[in-house]
Amino acid sequence: MLDNTRFDYSPIITRPPIRWPNNARVAFWVAVNIEHFKIDRPGTAMHPFPGIIPDIYNYSWRDYGVRVGIWRLMKLLDRLGIKAGVMLNSDVCIHYPLIVEECVKRGWEILGHGMTNSQFLAGMTEDQEREAIRTVIRTIRDATGKAPRGWLGPALAETFNTPDILAEEGIAYVCDWCNDDQPYTMKVRKGQLLSVPYGIELNDIPMFLEFKVTPDGFRRAICDQFDQLYAEGAETGRVMCIALHPFIIATPWRIKYLEQALQHILRHKDVWVTTAGEIADWYTKHHSR
Repeated sequence: MLDNTRFDYSPIITRPPIRWPNNARVAFWVAVNIEHFKIDRPGTAMHPFPGIIPDIYNYSWRDYGVRVGIWRLMKLLDRLGIKAGVMLNSDVCIHYPLIVEECVKRGWEILGHGMTNSQFLAGMTEDQEREAIRTVIRTIRDATGKAPRGWLGPALAETFNTPDILAEEGIAYVCDWCNDDQPYTMKVRKGQLLSVPYGIELNDIPMFLEFKVTPDGFRRAICDQFDQLYAEGAETGRVMCIALHPFIIATPWRIKYLEQALQHILRHKDVWVTTAGEIADWYTKHHSR
């Protein structure tokens, strides 16, 4: 039986207030997961078909995201003036380079998200994991001109070594730990590593596949989450993230409900529409202890 040693318990009511730029109540960011799946391995599934390879049903469903969905989502975010944070499988750089080019053109922030969502870090030895993380960083740097500073594990999976390796390889912040409405510092062997809030429930995969919400239910959930954090943000700044996957949210029958939810957020003053990297930088400069 092991206790967690990556961070100390910190009840939010005992912390000094966080102030975002221009006294914004909420630091809001949109995470777009752009992923590559192997046709002979399981991945996110609409319906499980154990042992069937190739799984054409589920592979085709996921492949819609890189063929159609991402372009629809880009148009929406362009129209609203939102720069996304991209959780990028490095294999996307190899198989869909045009997508990466368009993300860079828009000034979207690129985060490492493993090589493929058909392979998780869990179960790797420390040497295997370090090489996998290095491969992701190197591939993204070569494709975009910048090494990623942020990280989200495929399926948010880690080993007990992951935070240490990420910090040692130059990653400044990680989004796997969805246990807070504010950033916090993690304990690592060398260097520094920050946790930045990601959307574990406010995420189209659990919302539609597990909770079985309707698109309008997802819209209401986003608005309700924002309204609560906006009210609390009058006392101390909060972070809100929406986690999206183009093969799910960017279908024709769902996309308008996302637009309605984003418009609700954008109508409010005192909201910092930003990226995870900018949140990490501000927190490190002004609030890190």
